[in-house]
Amino acid sequence: MGTEHSKNEERRSMVFLRKGPKLPAWEDALLAGREPKSLLKRGLRYVSLSLIMKGMTSTPDFLWGLHEVQKLNLSRNQLVVIPPSLGKLDRLVVLNLGGNCLKCLPKEIGLLRNLKVLFVNMNCLKEVPAELSLCRKLEVLSLSHNCISQLPLSFTDLTSLRKLNLSNNRFVQIPLCIFALRNLDFLHLGSNKLENIAESIQYLVNLQIFIVENNNIRSLPRSLCYISTLELLNADYNAIQTLPDDLYLLRRLRRIAWNPMDKGLHIAHNPLARPLPEVVDGGLDVLFSYLRDKKEHN
Repeated sequence: MGTEHSKNEERRSMVFLRKGPKLPAWEDALLAGREPKSLLKRGLRYVSLSLIMKGMTSTPDFLWGLHEVQKLNLSRNQLVVIPPSLGKLDRLVVLNLGGNCLKCLPKEIGLLRNLKVLFVNMNCLKEVPAELSLCRKLEVLSLSHNCISQLPLSFTDLTSLRKLNLSNNRFVQIPLCIFALRNLDFLHLGSNKLENIAESIQYLVNLQIFIVENNNIRSLPRSLCYISTLELLNADYNAIQTLPDDLYLLRRLRRIAWNPMDKGLHIAHNPLARPLPEVVDGGLDVLFSYLRDKKEHN
């Protein structure tokens, strides 16, 4: 009987030792007794880890030891802070932090020199660290649905950036640093507080999609008409009364578009001066002919 009692005590001790420090409920459920590395998925190109919708209020400590991870998805949790330890994951190529409660990003994000895609949309950011501009390989950046009103001037160093989403923020003007990003082919500034578009927009010579819907823009700059690569120009829901005569130079705009992401010219829900509303109803060819004739007679 004494022997049996000793065995039971030994079993209880072993269970206690295996448990170690008590983990948060969500982290305990996540690991379920497994090694953290077992959560990694090894694809043909990337080693990835998805912790989407896990109810996390903080990042698990084991995460920062997974140095080989290249794609990390922490979206749709309740994260308030990303610790400086993020800088340890210097092999990251894709990082998704969207749909959390982040008020800032750690400056150590600048250590992610291999980062190409970053989503920090749908958070509570008021500013972006200048150190992000050290991620020179960054190609896709989404900062939409935050409270940002300006960007660091050092963003001019993000010369590889091709797609930038700044929609649903608090920009009153387009940040000057954006005009230096010559490789941009997608720029979304919808649902901000813009009142104008600077003539410097012409420097974005590779821009194909430009969205400025739902702002307070009163006119489109003439220089916009010289971006011959434009295939989608969305200026719906603004305060535009007139259109630049040279708009007909945008030959890659194929139609007057109505569905939000259709290629073409979006100019609905603006107080266009007559006869422009009737001309626009006739289609893009009619509009372009009208603007061309108007320019020739001026």
